[in-house]
Amino acid sequence: MQDLDLEQMSAMVKVIAEEKGLSEETVLDVIQTAIAAAWRRENTDREANVRSELNLITGAAKVFVDKIVVESGVAYNPATEIPADDPKAKGKEIGDVVSEEYEVKSFGRVASTTAKQVIIQRLREAEKETVLETFESKIGTIMTGVVARIEPKVVCVELGKAMGILLKSEQIEGERYSVGQRLKVLIKEIQRDERGAQLILSRTDAEFVKQLFIQEVPEIDNGTVEIRSIAREAGRRTKIAVMATTPGIDPVGTFVGGRGVRVQAVMNEVGDREKIDIVNWSDNPSEYLRDALSPAEIVKVEVTGKEAKVYVTKEQQSIAIGRQGQNVRLASRLTGYEIDIEVIEPTKKKKKVNVEDSLLEAIEDSEE
Repeated sequence: MQDLDLEQMSAMVKVIAEEKGLSEETVLDVIQTAIAAAWRRENTDREANVRSELNLITGAAKVFVDKIVVESGVAYNPATEIPADDPKAKGKEIGDVVSEEYEVKSFGRVASTTAKQVIIQRLREAEKETVLETFESKIGTIMTGVVARIEPKVVCVELGKAMGILLKSEQIEGERYSVGQRLKVLIKEIQRDERGAQLILSRTDAEFVKQLFIQEVPEIDNGTVEIRSIAREAGRRTKIAVMATTPGIDPVGTFVGGRGVRVQAVMNEVGDREKIDIVNWSDNPSEYLRDALSPAEIVKVEVTGKEAKVYVTKEQQSIAIGRQGQNVRLASRLTGYEIDIEVIEPTKKKKKVNVEDSLLEAIEDSEE
């Protein structure tokens, strides 16, 4: 074999595995994939289903071309199919697989180059996948990374050995980033497709704000208070419903902190333009809806199933709805109720009757 020593590669499997932090099975699979790719390039159609087996002891390699048995007498693809009346398909049923075995003896320069490129690429992909697997348990948590690269629609953030991406949709509107900047991000998910795995980060997800509060409010860890619901429009407004599990604890005050230090720390991270409303959660729908729609003053609440009619005065209507419907929209997402804001006229106060004056008027009338 020219330029590609399989015996040497067989002996190096363990070394490569240790160096890259991969299993020996993964490294062997990469090498076998490269052998199959090189053999396919020199000996058959690129559509052919080729696999290989490498003997780690002897360094000998074999390749197998798998073809599906199809009905005789009809058009078929010779690269991937074989007719049932072919001698090689003897004893096979339609849909079975026939494997044609070949011994690997040598490759030309081009095929050897192909094999090397496949090995390098697949090892990088396997190494990246192994690193990303360590982040599976970190999904939904916050980490601090360093901005490594800035592109028109993507910000690449380095997180130790891994590189995550902050898509445009996951960036807070109006934020500006710079290379080398330290940045808190939410580990949102690991996306896998035919191009490989990618670590997706976020600063716009509602979970980002929730995790920031978890960092600032130690009472969450000890179970004294908890976050029951959160609704967010990143860069604009967040509503968060909280409750205390211990009597005598003010949950809203706990999250706000002395002189507002805790909520201010969160706002410093998401930006001062984003307002944060912290309200009391309640299992009483009327009370919960009243708090969720703050700062609006509510006159009356009528709940039917998961729909709620909320009555406010004319003066409070715009406050309840909010700019471009933001307040009522977030309150609806926070509570899970479909909210309809209705205007109600305030009831007129009855004139207070003075009892003494009434008695005097009655006496005067009787004397007349």
